[in-house]
Amino acid sequence: MSAVPPIIAMLVALLVLLGAALALIGSFGLLRLPTFYERVHPPTLGTTLGVGSTLVASMLLFSVLESRPVLHELAIAVFVLVTTPVTYMLLVRAAVHRDPSGRGSSDARHGAPDREGSEL
Repeated sequence: MSAVPPIIAMLVALLVLLGAALALIGSFGLLRLPTFYERVHPPTLGTTLGVGSTLVASMLLFSVLESRPVLHELAIAVFVLVTTPVTYMLLVRAAVHRDPSGRGSSDARHGAPDREGSEL
């Protein structure tokens, strides 16, 4: 097994850290935003961009280690780029179907008063 040049190792490390940071930011958005419609968006971006940068890092590292282009990760990238938006749209459509008011509040399920004080 050949050694990885330091510049490639640093680039791979930065891409992996970027992917992890984007996934973490998406997770915080999932936890912190108030409504379902706002909560569903950050994890989708974190998944797409985070997995993308991690896949680029993997392609770069294994291409250098094997001294040939390694493109297996492109199949994973295509799968993620196709399925993530479709999943996002299906979740939002299901939420619209369940909550026609479009508020996406978790209070709507329990019959709690909305922010103006009236019952749902």
